[in-house]
Amino acid sequence: MGQSIPKKESKGIYAEDEIVQDDTFSYKGYQVVRGEFFAHLYEPSLCFNRSKVYVNTGCLKRMQDVDYVQILVNADEKKLVIRPAGEDEKDAFLWCTIKNNVRRPKQITCRVFFAKIVNLMSWNADYRYKLLGKVIRSGEEKLVVFDLTATEIYLRKMKEGEKEKTARKPVFPAEWENQFGLPVEEHRKLLQVNIFNGYTVFGIKDNKKPVEDTSNEKNIGGSSE
Repeated sequence: MGQSIPKKESKGIYAEDEIVQDDTFSYKGYQVVRGEFFAHLYEPSLCFNRSKVYVNTGCLKRMQDVDYVQILVNADEKKLVIRPAGEDEKDAFLWCTIKNNVRRPKQITCRVFFAKIVNLMSWNADYRYKLLGKVIRSGEEKLVVFDLTATEIYLRKMKEGEKEKTARKPVFPAEWENQFGLPVEEHRKLLQVNIFNGYTVFGIKDNKKPVEDTSNEKNIGGSSE
């Protein structure tokens, strides 16, 4: 009879003797590859585009019971936080459309807020800026935190005789060219946030009542762009 074949471990499970113990490993010199470099259709995101701001369906799904929110900005740390709020709270606004109990992303016009963010970040008001967010828990609150310095930028191009179009391929900040991401320790600290320290609540004028979808709100949020 031939030599017996060792019994294989279950698929996806390694035997302990196959795992190499290496106590010399260090994260020194490693960078955490930026999430913006990967496809992120289902990740929470926020877009600034032509005096409008809107989230994608990924945000709504992670905040399933939240219809009204406040936006907080820390100008020093260049962070933006979306915070759940009650309908009657000061500076709260409806961040989605609700129809037949289905919530969808909603474009919200915010000319003054848009201008202030563009000025703060030295952005080009003619471009579209997309930010990936992380959901964190601070005390009893669940928040979505965005780093305003980590953006995907979509330029607008116009050929002669054609309508202006937004490029589908994003452009990233020049300083990202020679790096994969942030060093591990810096990455760990990036999303630490104290919402009561240095943040300003921005009110966005908006109708407090749920509204029906309109033709201007068809192509928003949830985009793979």
